[in-house]
Amino acid sequence: MTTDAGHNDEFYLRLYIGHKSKAYGHEFMEFEVCPSGNLRYANNSNYKDDSIIRREVSLGPAVVKELKRIIRISEISTVDDEQWDTPPMSARQQELEIKIGNEHIAFTCAEIMSLADIKDSRDPKGMTVLYYLTQDLKCFIQSLINLHFKIQPIPS
Repeated sequence: MTTDAGHNDEFYLRLYIGHKSKAYGHEFMEFEVCPSGNLRYANNSNYKDDSIIRREVSLGPAVVKELKRIIRISEISTVDDEQWDTPPMSARQQELEIKIGNEHIAFTCAEIMSLADIKDSRDPKGMTVLYYLTQDLKCFIQSLINLHFKIQPIPS
């Protein structure tokens, strides 16, 4: 990825993890950080007739800068998905799309549930980078959503 001195590079991030099944329909977790700094989050689980959860929040420059830092240190820009198998449409899959400045990368693969899922793949190193980055991004974004939309205040 190109380096930037500030947070003014165009930035876009999208992570989707989901599947479609006859029993529960389309279940997924997705978030998107737009160039405007808006974070859109959606989580759809039809387990016990749950409904879709949608949240939107504006991120400050420091948060966007931290997301860029997480992405850069992951070295995801060095990964090539040419050897990765295309997931069947019926399988759980994940998609990651990142744009920072002039660099744009996108990956689609079967969902990686654990490191054991990738040890026998044709590109375990690249898939390991993807696995750790998606875990870091999910934890970071879900923490932001949980903190921002906390229903009861945290006792002091």
